[in-house]
Amino acid sequence: MNDLIAKRYVKALLDGRDVESATAICNDLKAISSAFADEKFVSIIASSEVRNSEKVELVISFIENSGDDLKNFVKLLGANKRLELIPEIVKDLESKIAIMNNSYTGVVYTNNELDAKYMSSIEEQFSKKFNVNLSLSQNVCDYDGIKVDIDSLGVEISFSKERLKSQMIDHILKAV
Repeated sequence: MNDLIAKRYVKALLDGRDVESATAICNDLKAISSAFADEKFVSIIASSEVRNSEKVELVISFIENSGDDLKNFVKLLGANKRLELIPEIVKDLESKIAIMNNSYTGVVYTNNELDAKYMSSIEEQFSKKFNVNLSLSQNVCDYDGIKVDIDSLGVEISFSKERLKSQMIDHILKAV
């Protein structure tokens, strides 16, 4: 439910804005969103004992040098008691800006660290395939194979040794 509400706020924020101004707003909102990592800050925002106007002033103190549009946006969120949506708004805003810039990020999951040359080759091939600017990071985990996940594009490509074994066994059994 909160993600649907956040999407409406993001749509309103982006309406009629170019990429630069949207990026500036996103950066300011990231500063606020980083405060949500602190438990004390979250408890103040969630507290019913603290007035909404004081909560709004606290949030605005993080973005003193920003424009009136963003301050009014924070006041609107405070008036509607939706300040806790700011991290969700930032997340959605970043994905929309990535779409506007045609640049995306993804993760490569493997059980061994891949060479930088190989990673750049994967980036280059996927960039050509999807006609986008792509930046991949690497996550070394216990995945037995390789998986490329580009969530914002809705792409997940994987090669698993276990799946290959089971498919080979099935193929051999069918041939016999």
